[in-house]
Amino acid sequence: MPIRVLQVGLGPIGNAIVRQCASRRRLKIVGAVDIDAAKVGRDLADVAEIDHKLNVKVAPEIVPAIRKARPDIVVLCTSSSLEKVVPQIQAILSCRVPTVSTTEELAYPFYANRRLANRINRMATRAKVAVLGTGVNPGFTMDALPITLSGACERVDKVLVERVQDASARRLPFQQKIGAGLTEEQFQTRVDTGSVRHVGLTESVAMIAAAMGWKLDKITDVIKPKVAARPVKSPFLAVKKGQVAGIIQDGVGYRRGEPMITLHMEAYLGAPESYDAITITGVPNLYSKIAGGVPGDIATAAVTVNSIPKVIAAPPGLHTMRSLPIPSWFGD
Repeated sequence: MPIRVLQVGLGPIGNAIVRQCASRRRLKIVGAVDIDAAKVGRDLADVAEIDHKLNVKVAPEIVPAIRKARPDIVVLCTSSSLEKVVPQIQAILSCRVPTVSTTEELAYPFYANRRLANRINRMATRAKVAVLGTGVNPGFTMDALPITLSGACERVDKVLVERVQDASARRLPFQQKIGAGLTEEQFQTRVDTGSVRHVGLTESVAMIAAAMGWKLDKITDVIKPKVAARPVKSPFLAVKKGQVAGIIQDGVGYRRGEPMITLHMEAYLGAPESYDAITITGVPNLYSKIAGGVPGDIATAAVTVNSIPKVIAAPPGLHTMRSLPIPSWFGD
């Protein structure tokens, strides 16, 4: 029997997850929830732009939808903020259904959101199901992947992960999140209010440190604008010379005053090369580069979908990509 999936949140990533689930024989979309009145009541296939009917109507509330659809798992894609999604997780767990979420702050919440992490862990344990936060970043490229690579090392001294992306092909919300099209002053104002930033570097640094057994003194997260040296554009935005084309962000974990983990991210319109690279200094020294990089939107949905069977099989409680078996493609 296919795994029965209920999707909560039908933005670009939620819809991508629906499309992936609908294309795989071992998965079946049985329900969907979104608060957008323009989506409620419509067939999910229309909302997710699938060319065949799914016979699933979008519902406005989580608990009634779960009771009607009786899913094996819920996929939650509504917010980057852990505090905002806790009530939604609580509603799902009240129905005793395991959950996988793309909430970035849930990927490794034990450093920056320990109180909420402990609360979710208690709820999941009582419900006797597992909860996981994952995605491409955090969840894979800048944490699970370097952790896995370190398994070939006799000793690890430092970890450097670089993720550089030409954001021209990314979805509009992502381009807005990196500040494309703003002036430098507007960029800094939005950084100060938290609306321009990549969420997850702190969580990824903390996950790597936990895997290495390192107790960090502190984690820093520094954001700078990437200013366009020439006009650039995407299908959604046009950026003039001198405006912000995107973001440069560094998450650094310090141990005994030394930078042990450095996560360097550049995402901007017109980047000449996209790639993901991992450098491990130790015995042996290791370097791995993915030319072209891991596509963000496709991979976010794929890592989430491919984690579904692992979450269903996991012991009760709040998990991370460290505590579950490595996900692999879960297809036909």
